[in-house]
Amino acid sequence: MGGVGIANRSKRFINIVNPASLTARDSLSFMADFGLSESNTVYRQNVGGSRLTSGNNTFNIHDFVISFPIYKSSAFMVGITPFSDIGYEFSSIVTDQDIIGNTGNIAFNNYGEGSIYQLFAGGAVTFWRRLSLGAEFIYYFGSLDKVYNMAFEDDSYRSVNNGYNLLLRGYTGKFGLQYEQPLGNSISLTVGATYRLKTNVKGRLTDYSYANTSEITDTLRNDVAVLKAGDGIKFGDEFGVGVSLKGGDKWSAEINYLMSDWRNSGMENREGFSASGSSVFTSSVSHSVRAGFEIVPNRNDIRYYLRRCAYRAGAYYDTSYYLFDGNVVNSFGITLGVTLPVFRWYNGITVGVDLGQRGSLRNGMVRERYVSFSVGFNIHDLWFQKPRYN
Repeated sequence: MGGVGIANRSKRFINIVNPASLTARDSLSFMADFGLSESNTVYRQNVGGSRLTSGNNTFNIHDFVISFPIYKSSAFMVGITPFSDIGYEFSSIVTDQDIIGNTGNIAFNNYGEGSIYQLFAGGAVTFWRRLSLGAEFIYYFGSLDKVYNMAFEDDSYRSVNNGYNLLLRGYTGKFGLQYEQPLGNSISLTVGATYRLKTNVKGRLTDYSYANTSEITDTLRNDVAVLKAGDGIKFGDEFGVGVSLKGGDKWSAEINYLMSDWRNSGMENREGFSASGSSVFTSSVSHSVRAGFEIVPNRNDIRYYLRRCAYRAGAYYDTSYYLFDGNVVNSFGITLGVTLPVFRWYNGITVGVDLGQRGSLRNGMVRERYVSFSVGFNIHDLWFQKPRYN
């Protein structure tokens, strides 16, 4: 549904976008979600009148979260999901180089990988049957790698491996609210809001370089810089609002707006993670607009299985949290998905696809076109039931 969720209240799945949504559930229900995602990206750039093209595939966990009720109108959840990740690779071969003698062909290979994950635990409670308030504790951890390799075809020359490893950890909090107003004829209106606090993160930045042959590896550089909280990198805060309209258990529509302030993040001062050459990286304020729609033809149809499935579609438009040489990096895309009910209750398998583009070919930037696939398993059961037999 385009990544919406701020104003979504559903008892059929766990909504990790807004912690206040946890109370939209059956009173005895236990729920768990587990998902995987795979992304395929094609990179393109115009350089010196020629067009460079490369591609890369990444695979990662989408989320793993469990949720259960605590007492009456309150509930709890705990889980893990990626916060940010890197996944790219560029390769080129320069032929017949005459630098210090005839070195022959030189292969250049640049790639990035790694993820920053967020481990979270949150709870929510409902007041007066309509107003729900939620809070969440988030712990960030993970590492990012950027590697630059140069390999000579002639084995008598030593190849060079350069790279940067950024290890980060930190914690923050997130708050959410939702208010649901019935409008009659099984239609209800929900408004929601979330706010995630900005946070100082700490960690370690390693700058390394190795020269090697098939037999020997020499360390040219291995510098380690300790990043202290308040003296290193800052994750921006995030504010979001959303409105949804729901028609009973048959359809729902939602639109969200989010703003995140990454100015003074400190990333532009992190060697290897800001920009390369004469380019300038500047952290900025990101904006995002997301919209989505869901429809279920007939959840109780006993004849046609496909009528019980939940069909979803969405779209989004984002401006990134950074400027590259003063240029805004935009992304936009559409999403499609379906939940296939399994067995009984609210168990199901959800599959989805995200088709989008980030960046453009103007001003020497790289354009990314991607297709991402995801699959999720929704598990539902009822706890503390006491069977009775006559």
